[in-house]
Amino acid sequence: MKLSIITVSLNAGDRLLKTVQSAAAQDFQDFELVIQDGASADGTLEALSDWLTGNGKMAGRVRIFKEKDSGIYDGMNRGALKVRGEYLYFLNCGDVFHDSGALKAFADGMEAASVCRENTGAAQGAAGVHRGADAAIFYGNVYDMLRGSVVQSNPKMDAFACYRNVPCHQACVYHRSLFAERGYLPCYRVRADYEHFLWCFLEKRVPAVYIPVTLADYEGGGFSETALNRKRSAAEHKEITARYMSARQRFCYRAALVLTLQPLRTALAENEATGRFYQKVKSAFYRK
Repeated sequence: MKLSIITVSLNAGDRLLKTVQSAAAQDFQDFELVIQDGASADGTLEALSDWLTGNGKMAGRVRIFKEKDSGIYDGMNRGALKVRGEYLYFLNCGDVFHDSGALKAFADGMEAASVCRENTGAAQGAAGVHRGADAAIFYGNVYDMLRGSVVQSNPKMDAFACYRNVPCHQACVYHRSLFAERGYLPCYRVRADYEHFLWCFLEKRVPAVYIPVTLADYEGGGFSETALNRKRSAAEHKEITARYMSARQRFCYRAALVLTLQPLRTALAENEATGRFYQKVKSAFYRK
């Protein structure tokens, strides 16, 4: 099996079914769907089971696990330990694939990128550091439903790109070995996925390969975007970057962001009126 899609849920209502239906509509079908539920009591799983009863082709590929967890990242770790696929992908409740061809386009891009890495020797060069030539993070773009715009990922990943931010987990497909060795650290309430990406890329030297495909539409405005968690996010960013980057690096990167008016650019990106235009300019800049 090529891919395991992991969806964590807790009293999600019809949002879980919406996500499952999105997966069922994909042209690419070489996947399983792992539902890691934190003991929902609102009928979420019963509604999903009723739908699966009438959709036999998905019923055989959806595995549901119901157990209490200590939070979303603990739930994601639990799901990652149950996958059967070669690669894994986290898709939250309420998030959906961008269109019916998104997963196939992304899988085709992964295949092409893997062949290119093999031909150039890039994969073999790092094989002694990570878990073989196939161990990589593939990432694309996502669509922000709240602001109505595609969020363009940086096509070239380096330490400065990691400091600024990394693609959200809805944009990333991981080789399963990267979670078999170590999952998310739940002590980080908001940025555990960010820390794990830096651990893979900066410490384990796993390649991060950009695929120019908009993979998923995410809801936005969730847990990490509350006022309290924005402050927590900033504190966790400071702590995490100190783990993987020198003081000199962090000083230079902070200075670069100040000089390039990062607070203003962030405000433009997050504003519903200007977000779409900003992302278009950003995409054109990256293409150039």
